[in-house]
Amino acid sequence: MSTTTTDTPRTERAPRPRLLHGLNWLVARQHRATLLSLLGATVLGSIWLVYERSRMKEILEAAGSGKELPAFDSNDVGLIISALGALPLLLAVFVGAPLIAGDQEHGTAQLVTTQSVTRLRWVTAKIAWAYGAALATGVVLSAVFTWWWKPDRSMFMYDWSSGSIFDNTGPVLPALCLFLTAVGITIGALVRRLLPAMATTLVLSWFIGVFWDEKVIANLAPTRTLVYPLNAEMPAQLDEAREVDRWIGSADGQLYGWGLCAEPTEKASDACIEKHGIVNNVYEYLGYDQMPAMQWTGAGILLAGTVVLTAFVLWRVSRRPL
Repeated sequence: MSTTTTDTPRTERAPRPRLLHGLNWLVARQHRATLLSLLGATVLGSIWLVYERSRMKEILEAAGSGKELPAFDSNDVGLIISALGALPLLLAVFVGAPLIAGDQEHGTAQLVTTQSVTRLRWVTAKIAWAYGAALATGVVLSAVFTWWWKPDRSMFMYDWSSGSIFDNTGPVLPALCLFLTAVGITIGALVRRLLPAMATTLVLSWFIGVFWDEKVIANLAPTRTLVYPLNAEMPAQLDEAREVDRWIGSADGQLYGWGLCAEPTEKASDACIEKHGIVNNVYEYLGYDQMPAMQWTGAGILLAGTVVLTAFVLWRVSRRPL
């Protein structure tokens, strides 16, 4: 008697769809340590900011006044602001500079581009991932810090127009993150060696930061001028203003330096004031209400710089081998 066996047809499982595949998967896997580090920094930084904000609120409620902050530890605020200020520079040095220089030094670029991937496509994918990570980190941390700072800005020892606040709130922090990352990528593509590229990026990014804070911020909006009587109290609208310059002026509009009549005695000062016919204080300033426009203007400049540097890197990569 013979037995006939019937084979049951086996159903093969369809492969699970991947969120990432191909070149994007390869780039994400290559830089997974960096991406996870940035994710961790974003999450932990946001938790830290939320904690410090709630701590400030508790102290304010306990003090019973919104005008003083007697028990708040300003060292924590200073540390947070320093960390946020260092973020674009760290991205430039540890994300931007090694992005292409590391591949060139270790031979990864030559290996990848001998396969079916062109140089331009490989570098474009890497730059897109670097910018995406830098942008996400900057946007989240800037949004949380702005949420803390804006309603309680009088509690901070830093003026709104100082780099400590201006650079870390609104659209400026994400734009700085992108621009300095682009600076690092450009230097890495030119220097082609990892450690020299990182060192050069560190120095150049620091100089860019100093120039931005000292020379650029104050010129992002036209200044305003307010004239008020010589012996009057400073008007309330100047409470949050950034002073650009100030003079003393006569009734006919002639302006003199602030120290013109700074004489050793009150009698001599009064005589000087009478001699020159000085009747007004003249105050040139930037108002707090100009801050949003200044930030968006600054962010636009930084984004334009990012586009130019990125276009240069892609052009260079397409013209010569990695």
